[in-house]
Amino acid sequence: MARLLTCGIVTWDWLFRVDEVPPAPARIAALECVGTGGGMAASAACAIGRLGGEIEFWGRCGDDTVGDDILADMRGYGVRVDRVRRITGHTSPVSAILIDRHGERMIVPYYDPALDQDPSWLPVADIGRFDGVLVDARWPAGAARALDAARAAGAIAMLDADLAPHAILDDLMARATHVVWSEAALSDWSGSSDPETGLRAARRRFGGFLGVTVGAAGFRWLDGDRMRGEPAPEIVAVDTLAAGDVFHGAFLMALAEGQTVATAARFANVAAAFKCRAFRSRTTTPPRTEVEAFLATWAAPGM
Repeated sequence: MARLLTCGIVTWDWLFRVDEVPPAPARIAALECVGTGGGMAASAACAIGRLGGEIEFWGRCGDDTVGDDILADMRGYGVRVDRVRRITGHTSPVSAILIDRHGERMIVPYYDPALDQDPSWLPVADIGRFDGVLVDARWPAGAARALDAARAAGAIAMLDADLAPHAILDDLMARATHVVWSEAALSDWSGSSDPETGLRAARRRFGGFLGVTVGAAGFRWLDGDRMRGEPAPEIVAVDTLAAGDVFHGAFLMALAEGQTVATAARFANVAAAFKCRAFRSRTTTPPRTEVEAFLATWAAPGM
């Protein structure tokens, strides 16, 4: 079994299911409300745990009761969190998230500006025991330190390239072996709404693996100079929150196990799509048995 690590942001999210996200200030009644753990790297870790992988998470949160809830929730997925840093006197990250009837959302996060940014405590000497490392861009200093150590150890060093200042993405991309963009982030960074154009722009700056998640259309990547893709299964999307995080976790897991990019993408596409079938963010990530049973019978359309 591959041993995996994610490093980055962890939050506590309050989810409100609504019919529509209001276009202007308004008072609306939520149809449902739930609290659950969130954060890109943290949700990827929980996806790996739900899929049966061996996973550890490194990050920071406050020493408050929200932090207690965050870590207890992650342990419930089988994630090792004993090396998460609890910072005395500071508030753990939280978010309020509205999710509409189409599964799309509005996110209002709060990150304590005084939360310690120093990554020197990260136990990077231990990174050599991991087969793959995934970071997000929400804690750039920690991500940079983890990517450098992973690359030096010969492990997969993967960046979840979501929306962030371009200078941060440029720096982290140069440190990674694999960069997997969100469609919105690639469009923002490249200035093009076309994923292929965006990836080819990134190729001029970066020589490693480049791919992009494209929502219901699945995943696309550059194989040398050739653009390739794997579709996602058709589902009725109820909640797309954390779908990208589930994809990243499942994709890293499959690559670290030795799967090809195409089979890893198919595996991750199904895991991420199935997560979207019900409200409750990452809690609806399917077990590996369900993903593999579907893959055994699915005749995926060509791309």
